[in-house]
Amino acid sequence: MLPIPPLPASWPYAPRVAAPCPRPEAGARLPGLDGAWSLAAPADLAFQGDPEPLGGSFGRGGVYRVGDVVLRPYRRGGLVRHLNAAIYPGPERFEREYRVHRALWEAGFPTVEPLGWAHRPRLWGCEGVFLTRYAGGTPWPRTWDEAALPRVRALLEALCAWGLHAPDLNATNFQVLPGGEVLALDWDKARWLPGEDLAGRYRARLDRSLRKLGAPSRFVI
Repeated sequence: MLPIPPLPASWPYAPRVAAPCPRPEAGARLPGLDGAWSLAAPADLAFQGDPEPLGGSFGRGGVYRVGDVVLRPYRRGGLVRHLNAAIYPGPERFEREYRVHRALWEAGFPTVEPLGWAHRPRLWGCEGVFLTRYAGGTPWPRTWDEAALPRVRALLEALCAWGLHAPDLNATNFQVLPGGEVLALDWDKARWLPGEDLAGRYRARLDRSLRKLGAPSRFVI
């Protein structure tokens, strides 16, 4: 079981009602994906409508939505993607991301609602899909809304205060909602590192991402 440390006294967000516990379902059908999946999601999860690509999204492709549910297939990055793009040793990584994401959601952190994960055997391992609620935001690099800067900094400060390190968090993982609220998403490989100084790590990762994606030069994390 993933150990989740208590919230810091300085936590700025109001906790939400606990998310429904995911229930396992064997042989589940996911819209837009062939074959049977082992699904862990709320019992009342329903897919309504036809699958459609999530326009404007970044990442490694394949992200789509069905009604208000977003499905993100796991894809590897870096050079390894040329040898193994989607096969993982087991489903533990998918479940771990869900537990981190659910802890953030229940703590009131600004993120999309996690719904569950699915996996199925493939060759020597398995492939996976992560499910979240559709929030209707726009990836920050599509707008470079300067008003989002202080909100992004506040999100990072909260993560540092809780000791949560998300090593792959970059500018594309922030969504700006129509009202200006900023959400952070994608908690793959995130883990708690209590007592470590995470601010410098986050700042370096985000600043590198801003420069790579062509953010205005005045944008500094």
